[in-house]
Amino acid sequence: MNFWSLSKAKNKEGKIAIVTGANAGIGFETTKGFAKIGIITIMACRNLEKAKKAKDEILKIYPNARLDIIPIDLAELSSVKEFAKTFKKKYDSLDILVNNAGVMMTPLQKTSDGLEYQMATNYFGHFLLTGLLIPVLEKSFRSRVVNLSSIAHKWGDIHFDNLNAEKGYNPRKFYAQSKLACLIFAYHLDRKLVNKNYNIHAYVAHPGVSKTNLMQHLPKFFKFLSPILMPLLSQSAKRGALPILRASLDDTLNGGEYIGPSGKKQYKGHPVIVDSDYHSKDEEKAERLWKVSENLVGFNYL
Repeated sequence: MNFWSLSKAKNKEGKIAIVTGANAGIGFETTKGFAKIGIITIMACRNLEKAKKAKDEILKIYPNARLDIIPIDLAELSSVKEFAKTFKKKYDSLDILVNNAGVMMTPLQKTSDGLEYQMATNYFGHFLLTGLLIPVLEKSFRSRVVNLSSIAHKWGDIHFDNLNAEKGYNPRKFYAQSKLACLIFAYHLDRKLVNKNYNIHAYVAHPGVSKTNLMQHLPKFFKFLSPILMPLLSQSAKRGALPILRASLDDTLNGGEYIGPSGKKQYKGHPVIVDSDYHSKDEEKAERLWKVSENLVGFNYL
């Protein structure tokens, strides 16, 4: 089978992209992929020191890469608004928005906005960011929003009565909820954009089981077994970034597709169109989540 690869991305030089969490893991490899084919990439990062090191590392490989760093903390809505304002002052269009930044199974934390930390970072911050950037995305031809989900989206559901850990907290369940929310958001966003005749499409991708720093909060027993299990089940961050790169760059996609690894249980493999669970396709749930999200971030769009 002739699988998709970065070499198939044509005529992308000079396009403008934003990658959140661009300094490490999947975000870093996505940024590096964009740099290779001449895309102007804004590295949207919380830690500016790490972002600068990542930028320098990419420039050593691709000296002509056009990279810009703009600070953002996805867990803080005020920071998301400030990022969007800064971006729009510097750039008048946007071709690709990659909503990549994320945390995984962290201890219970609440943001200054009263949001649970995983939901805020993985989902709510990106929901707001996307809405704020719709006007600049609309100025480009067939621009794209790419959300990152996870095979973990199958572990749970959206618990509207406990979205922000008002009634208890389980790190695993809240991670699953956040990644299911990202998937529901992508599908529903694409439907809304099509219905309103916007020149934008939304996609969603997941990296399978990839070796990144997201693993730091996993249970101790898994960390103990990881030297044995990880080589069997996982792939490199570079390989894990391929579904995100395909969702961002493949001109044969129509909009609304979910891209993930081709292998068993979608743990690793080539980037192909994959399926998601029934919760992610529930349009009533999607509409309810959208309205709740608008209320919680204080911004309405589409």
